[in-house]
Amino acid sequence: MKHGFPNLTVIDHPLIQHKLTHLRSEETTTDAFRRLVKEMSHMLAYEVTRDLPLENVRIRTPLAEVAAPMISGKKPCLVSILRAGNGMLDGMLELLPAAKVGHIGLYRDPATLEPVEYYFKVPSDIANRMVIVCDPMLATGNSAVAAINRLKDHGVTTVKLVCLLAAPEGVRAMLERHPDVPVTVAALDDKLNDHGYIVPGLGDAGDRIFGTR
Repeated sequence: MKHGFPNLTVIDHPLIQHKLTHLRSEETTTDAFRRLVKEMSHMLAYEVTRDLPLENVRIRTPLAEVAAPMISGKKPCLVSILRAGNGMLDGMLELLPAAKVGHIGLYRDPATLEPVEYYFKVPSDIANRMVIVCDPMLATGNSAVAAINRLKDHGVTTVKLVCLLAAPEGVRAMLERHPDVPVTVAALDDKLNDHGYIVPGLGDAGDRIFGTR
């Protein structure tokens, strides 16, 4: 998909787009929304891990011994931006069951739209791992930028951001502050409204995942 943003990948696979349409619908129930987020996160995890390093190991099949590829190095770390990012963890962990998990708690000040941190817990050796940050919505980009600032402060050098939806404003903010961070999304929407919500979007992802709307 053409969008003009470097380091942004929009996954336009038909299955992802089909599920995203159901996710957007206001008629989708909480349980169906949660299941769709999990399924889409699983597929996005597949895409964002295409460049994991491999090494050959010797194994024996029922017919012969062979050198076969396996993922090398330390396992990735998934970092959820609370609370909505937790909705993506199950799907990601199904594909990456050995991954470590970190959490960064941020909420958006309704007046300034700036992120306020209230929780931070990551593996002690996170600097030695590839980090995949999970957050369903890249709206203003302020929360994602703040989260990645904190991770880099902890020595992280390889980090990726995975979202369901992004607004151009959020992508632009990410590119300005963290041009080295690849961003993978299922869709790039039109804009933000006056309240900082993505349009057409899907509403408040956290409320819809946890049934608090």
